[in-house]
Amino acid sequence: MTTRILVERFFTMLGSGADAEDIAKLFAEDVDWDVPGSASLAWTGKRSNRAEVADYLRTLAANIVPEQNVDEIEAILYDGKHAVMLGRFGRVARSTGRPYEMEVAMRFEVNGDEITKFRLYEDSHQVAGAYAE
Repeated sequence: MTTRILVERFFTMLGSGADAEDIAKLFAEDVDWDVPGSASLAWTGKRSNRAEVADYLRTLAANIVPEQNVDEIEAILYDGKHAVMLGRFGRVARSTGRPYEMEVAMRFEVNGDEITKFRLYEDSHQVAGAYAE
């Protein structure tokens, strides 16, 4: 499977509200995953396997109001096994009702038919502020 097909499948599944376990199957069993952020945000940090990716997706979904998500992909750049998405996210913090919006970038590395490396770069300071009591 090409990098383009796999990354596009990831975004299609996310956008359709696919099950966390099904989305996680796009990732290698041993994955290098990192969403740098605040220790106060349960979904940020490193993950190293497919089950942890599914847990990330479930935890994030439980902390936002998904029906109010605004996802805008501005560009996806492909180079061999690498892909980078540039875009904007808008979310609403479930616990406080506060909205937040920011530019984001996602980095993917694909080997064979699996995503083996993933990074999400976002304004974690702004996100943490939206959840602060």
